[in-house]
Amino acid sequence: MHSVLDELAWRGLVVQTTGREALGRALADGPVSLYCGFDPTASSLHVGHLTQVLTMRRFQLAGHRPFALVGGATGLIGDPRMSGERVLNDESVVAGWVGSLRDQISRFLDLEGEFGVTMVNNLDWIGQMSALQFLRDIGKHYRMGTMLAKETVARRLASDEGISYTEFSYQVLQGLDYLELHRRHGVTLQYGGNDQWGNLLSGVDLIHKTEGTDVHAMTTPLVTKADGTKFGKSEGGAVWLDPELTSPYAFHQFWLNAADADVMNYLRFFTFREQDELAELERVTTEASHQRTAQKLLADDMTSLVHGEQATVQAKAAAAVLFGRGDVRELDEPTVRAIARELPGAELSRTAALADAFVEAGIVQSKGAARRGADEGGLSVNGEKVSADDLAREVGELPTLPGGHLLLRRGKKNAAMVRLAG
Repeated sequence: MHSVLDELAWRGLVVQTTGREALGRALADGPVSLYCGFDPTASSLHVGHLTQVLTMRRFQLAGHRPFALVGGATGLIGDPRMSGERVLNDESVVAGWVGSLRDQISRFLDLEGEFGVTMVNNLDWIGQMSALQFLRDIGKHYRMGTMLAKETVARRLASDEGISYTEFSYQVLQGLDYLELHRRHGVTLQYGGNDQWGNLLSGVDLIHKTEGTDVHAMTTPLVTKADGTKFGKSEGGAVWLDPELTSPYAFHQFWLNAADADVMNYLRFFTFREQDELAELERVTTEASHQRTAQKLLADDMTSLVHGEQATVQAKAAAAVLFGRGDVRELDEPTVRAIARELPGAELSRTAALADAFVEAGIVQSKGAARRGADEGGLSVNGEKVSADDLAREVGELPTLPGGHLLLRRGKKNAAMVRLAG
């Protein structure tokens, strides 16, 4: 049976390690206590974070003990970016985000048993440390030359903006996290995205200097698209795991729209399907890419993983409705709202005439055009054909979809969603 490191390697999830053979031996001798950190920079994780969360799940399934760190302290500081200082968020805001991220991460991991995840917050130790303790006990182990040589720091120093001491200190705080988790819980492996390599080594070096112990670090790839554009972005911005920020429909569509050049990598990175199955799927995809078999499987797997199987059913039903198939009346309110975000629309008084609704929503240009469309049998409301006489009715008399919506159509391709006020 191959090791978890072999599994991660064939999935393309290993970029750098502090020593591949030594890490492999440690994992084989296991169980290893390991951690990954997540800074609360928003109220939700996005799809890019799934690389780290699901890697933690793979370690857990292989019989290792994960610690998920949500940085209540480091989230107040901010990991330096290549350009520009981060905005310092209010402490109460960050504390709320910590709770949200803990809840999201917990959904993907086992919480009980010998290998149950332990959630930790670095505010618990950094918040208790005085400035003198920090400088004497931790700062003395860091050399300025090494810190200044880090790529992000060097680039920021060369920019007009420079870098504040606050963000410059971030690498020390992350090193302190590894040291504390090593002392408290015997953690001997930290992993993170490949852009975190310098911060990971900060902890490895600090533990070596203070404890005389060699520990491990590993990075996963920064997922990008084959065309070089950023992974996890849609037209509306980031693709979030929170269904209120990115609807299950939009989430499903994001994966469904994966390019042929990307889809097999995404299946390896983000799903739990095995090597033989993915090899066969890759063959099928190469021979008949127009069927988009891999994309459909990816979209279903990821939406069910993040939002549940019912959300996947609703997302597919919403897509069917948007493309002129399926019954919109069978959809729940979140899915109706998701469709409304995808379509042009308007908010109308309940006393507005149906003819005006078609005009306001941009389906037709005038009431006369609405009447002609109805006479031709091309207009519908919530899937029901509309007669010319129906156009005089008030929209408040019509049965609405959840949330007070009406789906207006002219033919299959021209659709809009109106919402009735009140």
